[in-house]
Amino acid sequence: MIRTVALDIGETLTRDDRYWAAWADWLGVPRHTLSALVGAVVVDGRDNADAIRLLRPGIDIAAEYAAREAAGRGERLDETDLYEDVRPALKALRASGVRVVIAGNQSPRAGDLLRALELPADLVVTSGEWGVSKPAGAFFEQVIAVSGSTAEETLYVGDHPANDIHPARAAGLRTAHIRRGPWGHWWADDPTVRAAADWSIDSLAELPDIVRQ
Repeated sequence: MIRTVALDIGETLTRDDRYWAAWADWLGVPRHTLSALVGAVVVDGRDNADAIRLLRPGIDIAAEYAAREAAGRGERLDETDLYEDVRPALKALRASGVRVVIAGNQSPRAGDLLRALELPADLVVTSGEWGVSKPAGAFFEQVIAVSGSTAEETLYVGDHPANDIHPARAAGLRTAHIRRGPWGHWWADDPTVRAAADWSIDSLAELPDIVRQ
């Protein structure tokens, strides 16, 4: 039985269009250029930040992030960044008595922005607030700690095989891989991802039926 559903953020709940566009504008490159490099690192199975590093070798991403914030060009997030199925799916999960946790690799600022949206969730937290990021096992230990359930009763939903599905499974959680965003689409039919995921889904709307099984 699934008693808690924990969800990744980027390209699971939110579109990353604004995120990458803002970085391209800050670095002074065409948005398509950075978008294409994101695709390249997806295919290689690399960290998404490598797309930025390909443009600016040796860049200190944390320092640039701080500079963007200081210049008033930092993170932004609003209702338009959410996928259309997010609110209905989370509402249905909570109505069925399932605890809903949102936990992904994001900054503390992103956590504040997400909480301001008042999503139907019991907890919204980010790696920046925890001080540990995926795919580290310690991140998923934190997920289990806040889930209110055992690992076997907790389902982690995400799009990224290396950051979400494989490490969540290694931590003992159930997993659902969503075909969404570049990572979700590119790796959706990979045999190792299919084997690691308990479920492969196309929409968050499928989750209420999964937890009722």
